[in-house]
Amino acid sequence: MARVKRAVGAHKKKRKILKMAKGYKWNRKNRYKMAKDAVRQALKHAYFDRRKKKGNFRRLWNIQINAAVREQGMTYSRFIEALTKKNIALDRKVLADLAQNNPEVFNQILAEAKK
Repeated sequence: MARVKRAVGAHKKKRKILKMAKGYKWNRKNRYKMAKDAVRQALKHAYFDRRKKKGNFRRLWNIQINAAVREQGMTYSRFIEALTKKNIALDRKVLADLAQNNPEVFNQILAEAKK
């Protein structure tokens, strides 16, 4: 059986990990063993935080809508309930954008929901 020489592949793997760890503090940027752990942890956080980001944005949109609605003397929950009863199908992202950039259109939607 022929022996497997894997020096090239191993070196390529190390170089890839060290490149990913570029910019890390202390020895995590240039020692393979430490860099490997740091990169693995960073990739794990990146994976989970990509999913967390969706919830964070929804939370932000809720806060923005609530602030805009309270200026007109209504609460967020009553506003969303009124929208669902009137079958106005606008998602929170659009509502938050309207509240910030087009307050006159948002106020029309609010008036429609109040009826």
